[in-house]
Amino acid sequence: MLALTRKKGEALVLNNNIEVTVLEVKGDQVKIGIQAPKDVSIYRKEIYLQIQKENEEAMNNAGIEELKNLF
Repeated sequence: MLALTRKKGEALVLNNNIEVTVLEVKGDQVKIGIQAPKDVSIYRKEIYLQIQKENEEAMNNAGIEELKNLF
């Protein structure tokens, strides 16, 4: 993991087309802004993990339903 220090108003550039800017710092919270192409999906990690879990469950359940329909 790369750890960088940034101040309010400073930014990082990822992959030449994604910019992450520190908008505000309040105590232990940091507000960031992300500028990225529309085809780049951006999720909070807890939401991303939930989506992955639901997709996995859907795939598992779909296979069972297809087998039931064979009989």
